[in-house]
Amino acid sequence: MKSSTLKTVVIVFGIALFMSNSSFGQPQGKERKKPPTFEQLLKEMDANEDGKLSKDEVKGPLKDEFTKIDTDEDGFISEEELKKAPKPKRKERNE
Repeated sequence: MKSSTLKTVVIVFGIALFMSNSSFGQPQGKERKKPPTFEQLLKEMDANEDGKLSKDEVKGPLKDEFTKIDTDEDGFISEEELKKAPKPKRKERNE
């Protein structure tokens, strides 16, 4: 009788330990943030609603890299230019 009680206690303790340990791991279901689509950028930044993104309208990394992205040098970023744009470098993690 005492042997089966001891086994049950050890199994329950092991399961509890396993469950508590797994909850401290990396969060499950956390997805990587995807870059915005051209339509999303137009909705957010196209102030004059002409369907184009000029240097005066964009902000952040787009503004910083505008001349690299605007490959045809017409003063606007098109959807094709955005698709071909160089990807920003990832920030290094400090752990």
